[in-house]
Amino acid sequence: MRLLYTIFTSLLLFLTLTVSAQQVNNFDELMVQLKAGKKVHAVFQYAKFKLISDNEEQEKVPDAVGGMDLSTWEYFAPNSVKNKDAFIVFSDSKLIKNPKGDGFVYDYVKVKISSDNKVKVTAEYLDASTYAEKMDENFFGVVNDGKNEGGLLLYISQ
Repeated sequence: MRLLYTIFTSLLLFLTLTVSAQQVNNFDELMVQLKAGKKVHAVFQYAKFKLISDNEEQEKVPDAVGGMDLSTWEYFAPNSVKNKDAFIVFSDSKLIKNPKGDGFVYDYVKVKISSDNKVKVTAEYLDASTYAEKMDENFFGVVNDGKNEGGLLLYISQ
């Protein structure tokens, strides 16, 4: 009986998670959802991105995962700011304890998604007192469309 209860509970949890988060597969779908006022959550699988640090492509990309809500965003149509392709940008900043043991820093993440589904994620650590830059990394990849190995997954939260 306990095994049956465990299986039922697991199945119910799986169905709840499946129904409650619908994947957004590309830029156009993302814009439709955002313009409709939907809440969208981004999940970054950094190992699936190309990493540029200190102006050089890094061979080893950290096997790290992060997430953020698209609570504040801006859309730029083609040619609105000397841009060929439309794009959306969003960012967030949180005060964290530096994982390198360097005190507290602001973890600033800025994301740009172009209409061709290319993604640029900029991650910076800024000293909490002086705002001096402690780290600056850029990750380049694509939106995960459910078929490719793109590093950015987008979900509608319902």
